[in-house]
Amino acid sequence: MAKKDPREMLNAFTGGLEELSGTNETHVGAFMNLLGSAYEPGKLDSKVKELISVAIAVYNRCEYCIVFHTYKALEAGASREEMLEAAMVAVAFGGGPTMAYSVTLLKDSIDEFEKDFK
Repeated sequence: MAKKDPREMLNAFTGGLEELSGTNETHVGAFMNLLGSAYEPGKLDSKVKELISVAIAVYNRCEYCIVFHTYKALEAGASREEMLEAAMVAVAFGGGPTMAYSVTLLKDSIDEFEKDFK
């Protein structure tokens, strides 16, 4: 099986959102507004919310979510260790499939994007 390229996946996801907003602006806008309000700092800061998102993404095996939220977690100041620890909490609920995504796509995404924030 070919290894997935996290940067290519991130670009495909963000590009797809942009393209779809051209014909479905209301729907994409509503989704983006939901994201914006969910990720506003409150009692939990942006970094904690992105760590939660990384854990949920690997639990759900959503490849584009893993890539996107790994990038956003790094952008919010999360470390490799914090993301992997969050993922291990998800493994406690999701078992082997969650571990598989944690040791492959999550790890590869961290490897790829970490250098963008150093």
